[in-house]
Amino acid sequence: MPHAIGFVDNAIELAHYAMLRKIKDEVTALGMGWTVLRYIDTADNHELILQGEGLTGLERIYVGFRTYQDAAADYYNLAAATFTGYNAAESFDNQPGAILSGVPAHNQRLDYWLSWNAQHIKFALKVGTPVYESAYVGKFLPYARPSQFPYPVVCCGMLNGTPATRFSDTSHSMPYKGNRANMRMRDLMGVWIQPFCWPYASTSYFGTTNSQRDVVGTYHIYPVELYITNNVFGSLDGIYYITGFDNTVENTLTINGVNYVVIQDVYRTGFPDYYAMRLDA
Repeated sequence: MPHAIGFVDNAIELAHYAMLRKIKDEVTALGMGWTVLRYIDTADNHELILQGEGLTGLERIYVGFRTYQDAAADYYNLAAATFTGYNAAESFDNQPGAILSGVPAHNQRLDYWLSWNAQHIKFALKVGTPVYESAYVGKFLPYARPSQFPYPVVCCGMLNGTPATRFSDTSHSMPYKGNRANMRMRDLMGVWIQPFCWPYASTSYFGTTNSQRDVVGTYHIYPVELYITNNVFGSLDGIYYITGFDNTVENTLTINGVNYVVIQDVYRTGFPDYYAMRLDA
């Protein structure tokens, strides 16, 4: 799974513009499985729409990112999006099946952890004070055959839609944490729904007072699975629950030769406020 770790700043352009460009440059490098359908960097809101070939090389997966900002309110954000198709004549927000989720960012330095394969793109940002913001767009790993579930995609950001929210806001939270409006999944009927995310939604096993912990310095990770009632749809690709017990943000770990980075939920540091993002094998 390719990945990139680094930072962007405002030396040449505003940092959230630079982050959009970084995503484009990294995921569309030779052989990475993504093609640019639209890239606009001359308007106030920069736009990027991509088509992925999937792990089979024969799929059409549509995702995008755009900026939105207000200098007077001091917010400079990204919007993560997943689509069901592409129409060159339509605006970004009116693409087929569009669902968007805002990600608070900055016009100044952004540290990033970006990871992807040919069916999805995910990243985490360190912003401002600092806090940590996350996003995931594209396919997840369905517990079904392609004929049963042909387009299992999600749009995961930090906000419900694209509200005017600065990174200092204390109410927003990562999309993987239980049942949140900033986590949307396209179901078998082609409807965007708000699934639960296991294990974060299971307070009896992973609550504040009954959390997992390391075993003699070894941390166990759990796939983040999407479900509603008795229907389990699948798991996110490369996103895992990890305990915050004796753990901290930006820690790295290797399990069976695979590297992961630990990311926290904005400013929160409780036991269930972390996840591990796969970087590469």
